[in-house]
Amino acid sequence: MQIDAVTISWRAAPRNLTYCLLELRTENIEKTLYDYQVEDLNAIFSYLEEAPDNVNLLYQLPTGGGKTVVFSEIARRYIQSTKKKVVVLTHRIELSSQTSRMLSGFSVKNMIINSDVKELQDQDDHMCFVAMVETLNNRLQDGMIALKNVGLVIIDEAHYNSFRKLFKYFEKSIILGVTATPLSSNIKLPMKDNYKKLIVGESIESLIKKKFLAKANMYSYDVSLRSLKLGISGDYTVKSSDELYGNYNMLTKLLGAYEEIAKGTKTLIFNNGISTSKYVYETFKKAGYKIRHLDNKNTASERREILDWFADTPDAILSSVSILTTGFDEPTVETIILNRATRSLTLYFQMIGRGSRILPDKDEFTVVDMGNNVARFGRWDAPIDWQEIFHFPDFYLENIKNDEDIEREFVYEMPQELRDKFKNSEDLDFDVKEEYKRIFAQGLRSKTVLERSIEQHARICVENSKDVFEARQLAKQLKEDIAFRVKQYSYCIMNNTKNYKEWLEEDYERKLRLSISQKFAARM
Repeated sequence: MQIDAVTISWRAAPRNLTYCLLELRTENIEKTLYDYQVEDLNAIFSYLEEAPDNVNLLYQLPTGGGKTVVFSEIARRYIQSTKKKVVVLTHRIELSSQTSRMLSGFSVKNMIINSDVKELQDQDDHMCFVAMVETLNNRLQDGMIALKNVGLVIIDEAHYNSFRKLFKYFEKSIILGVTATPLSSNIKLPMKDNYKKLIVGESIESLIKKKFLAKANMYSYDVSLRSLKLGISGDYTVKSSDELYGNYNMLTKLLGAYEEIAKGTKTLIFNNGISTSKYVYETFKKAGYKIRHLDNKNTASERREILDWFADTPDAILSSVSILTTGFDEPTVETIILNRATRSLTLYFQMIGRGSRILPDKDEFTVVDMGNNVARFGRWDAPIDWQEIFHFPDFYLENIKNDEDIEREFVYEMPQELRDKFKNSEDLDFDVKEEYKRIFAQGLRSKTVLERSIEQHARICVENSKDVFEARQLAKQLKEDIAFRVKQYSYCIMNNTKNYKEWLEEDYERKLRLSISQKFAARM
């Protein structure tokens, strides 16, 4: 059952928080709650009813599931039932403003504690405060603010570790962390050390089935990540990412992926470095597409202007760096391009989640993965055991697939548009591994594999061309297929160095051109 228009009237004593009466309204409805949100509310308050007054509880709900709606109703209900104050903590100023507006929508009178607030002389006028973690920490540390009668502290995006520094100020309060991914951003500081229990909400798969989230159509491109370096945070460094994703070949591959899968759609591109994002901007602009670049160095007014342009332009492309992973909601996004690799499960879900908002004319969106992320973490909507990840984060992190294994398992599929250009040929595929097994069994030298592959490529180019020049143009479009075959061959002979593969590719392309010329000469 989906409750489309519901307000909740709570009648409860301070220690009996689970009783509720659902009242259907037909007018003056400010906010709605759905059945799964009501179930989660009841589960949270059932636990708090039996738990100590200073318990730490974690609540998980996917991006787009309405976490802010749920904890706003929690705040309203808690204040009404206990007459104690609520503090909501965020890690970004934009989230503070959004949270404050949502709380007001639930008739929770609140005040934002920002950098302009130096002291709270009238704190009894408000039962709820919204604050950025750094601002509140500074005020509490300096003794400029002393919050009284705080019974509940709600932490949005609780997987960030900056909130831990505030726990000591609320030792007698209930701490409710809220996150889409209960996995700490710092592998050395697991969330289970700070939260006693995890309550898991509706899954992404279920929210899609119930028409609360859009379905993701996911496409992956084979990318060699050998040159990427891991930083102290456990994720790939910006410097190594810029070097890989800022080079000509990767920019060309990105543009080709967009034109093949996402052309004409409103597209959000996530990068790991400012330099890469600017290269992406220049590449797409030169190709004639409407694109803007956004990073954390843009002023507030510049950011607002860029986001307004993005919202109002149907086929707009926005290339960004980090800044839009949280606190950004643009339901009209049709395509998400992950033009980066990450080993952060949280970031993976956050990036894809930016395209998952549903609209009357949008129940699907596209994800283009240029960083082997889907192979690393699984499909965005696949079932995931959050309880296991919460309780045993080390085990999960240790078993994330490494890049070499991912690359070994990747299978190249020629795009249909390219296949159509070889319609005169019966067989376009060539299994390098199987061919290697055959020549090995026959006692032939290993390079026979590449010679036979070149022969097959040359034949299909000639079969679908009028002259040698047209055939050579077709051969140039086989670059991805050639790279894949060379990579498979290098795995077979256990020589997978970057320089060796690059040399093999160049040699392969040279020999392919020569073979094409020889075939046309023989035909003459």
